[in-house]
Amino acid sequence: MKGGTSYGASDEFGFEVAENPLTLYDFNATILRLMVFDHERLTYYHNGLERRLTVVHGRVIEDVIA
Repeated sequence: MKGGTSYGASDEFGFEVAENPLTLYDFNATILRLMVFDHERLTYYHNGLERRLTVVHGRVIEDVIA
């Protein structure tokens, strides 16, 4: 990861996201990418279904990867 960077911004009160909103799925996809896993292929078996940690929403945040 790039050191000493910030990604996105909040409004003047720090209440809502002003730019570059992210989800937990995006964060998980980025961490998995840094651990050299493909987040779209990594699945686990639960209740008879193959599931993904990032469901279908996750995307890798390329701007924070060195």
